[in-house]
Amino acid sequence: MNTPWKKPVVVSVGEPPEETVIETTQGAAWAMIEDWPTEDGTFLDKALEICAAVDAGRKKPEDARQAFVDAAREAGILIRA
Repeated sequence: MNTPWKKPVVVSVGEPPEETVIETTQGAAWAMIEDWPTEDGTFLDKALEICAAVDAGRKKPEDARQAFVDAAREAGILIRA
């Protein structure tokens, strides 16, 4: 799952919030599992599924990146994409 993205995403997550650069599918999955402010969400669930699909070779890394951005917006997380 450590598949690099062409362009990183910077998010403000954690407690207290810190800017974190997400550059890989694995980094995105960990951020959503460990540091996300919510535990449910339609886009969160979809993003985690897509990250697993990238790991299995069924989706492209950029699909995971876009799903991660969508999940961050759903959660109200500040992002720079």
